[in-house]
Amino acid sequence: MTDRAVRRRRRALYLFFFLNGIAMSSWITRTPDVRDRLGLSTGQMGLVLFGLSVGSMAGILCSGRFVSRFGTRPVTALATLFVVASVVVVGAGSALGSAPLVTAGLCVFGVGVGSGEVAINVDGADVERITGAAVLPTLHGCFSLGTVIGGLAGMAATAAAFPAHWHLLAVAAVTAAIFGYAIGAVPTGTGVRAASPASGSPRPAGPQVWKDRRLLTIGAIVLAMALAEGAANDWLPLLMVDGHGLDAAVGSLVFVGFAAAMTVGRFGGTYFLNRYSRAAAVRASAVSGAIGLSLVIFSDNAVVAAAAVLFWGLGASLGFPVALSAAGDSGPDETARVSLVATIGYIAFLVGPPLLGFLGDHYGLRPAMVVVLAFVATAVLAAPAAGDRTSHHRKSDLGVPAELAVERPGQRAEG
Repeated sequence: MTDRAVRRRRRALYLFFFLNGIAMSSWITRTPDVRDRLGLSTGQMGLVLFGLSVGSMAGILCSGRFVSRFGTRPVTALATLFVVASVVVVGAGSALGSAPLVTAGLCVFGVGVGSGEVAINVDGADVERITGAAVLPTLHGCFSLGTVIGGLAGMAATAAAFPAHWHLLAVAAVTAAIFGYAIGAVPTGTGVRAASPASGSPRPAGPQVWKDRRLLTIGAIVLAMALAEGAANDWLPLLMVDGHGLDAAVGSLVFVGFAAAMTVGRFGGTYFLNRYSRAAAVRASAVSGAIGLSLVIFSDNAVVAAAAVLFWGLGASLGFPVALSAAGDSGPDETARVSLVATIGYIAFLVGPPLLGFLGDHYGLRPAMVVVLAFVATAVLAAPAAGDRTSHHRKSDLGVPAELAVERPGQRAEG
């Protein structure tokens, strides 16, 4: 593979993550409008958001198997087409006032984003092996950058009272164009595993990892930080509208601030991790997230609450990937360890939206966020389990499960 082809491939991967970020934030910034269009209560909106959680979980759990069998290119292509189609379905559901249609669209969206994220991460790890340069941290930063760009566009559309369904249709057109440009640079065969050993071969006992106390503590960190990130993605615009009396456009702007803080945290996280331990990174993230959440929940000053969202975003940016990296280093059978901790984390994305929606319906969204604050506070106490400085040479440190970060046959010869 020539240097030019590698550069184009890397640029394409950045665009795929950027595309997902635009699509995600476009939906998030229009949640107040869509909620009003559907005429739903906070609890009912939580059930609609549950479709996104279910789809994300399904995509994450199934994509590794598909990548191992078919490679990253077809999985990335299909996943991105799911994202594009789902934005159209959500927009149609909003236009028709159909909550089931919006829920179905969000489920498809979750499948696309969840499965595509794994495939793109695997492809990014392959580029890193070819170039010897870090790619994956920037990939996740491009997702956050996409959320900022999409959030700004969503805020402008909200301020102009531009109908949500037409806005989402325009987003679908933009993401389809990005997909058409980028997919040609992704090669075939990446991520395909060699044939499995004979069925009689011994295999590690994955369930034994449940007995590792340190690993379960790392799982608690992932659960807390995933809940902090997911709560903002699902509820932040509505939280600022319903909880602090801001209008929908300003609520969208606050989410943009959260996304910007996430972007800064992810682009700058490598610098921080190169100089401090993973435990220090997790502790600092959790403290920042707890400060931000506390001010959002308990301050009656809307300006203070909006500014505090920046601390919330910085706190949520690193906890999840750093804890996954720590899980891979925590003992033997890395695959089972990373899989267990990742599954624990996605429980937060699965259970969080309906739980917070139920609590918000009965007590208000601001009091409901106390649950998130309590979990983040436990992450501060659990931070020592994350361990020492990250290694710069382990694929697991880049957030890719070991069973997926595999070389395709002949890869070294190409490089």
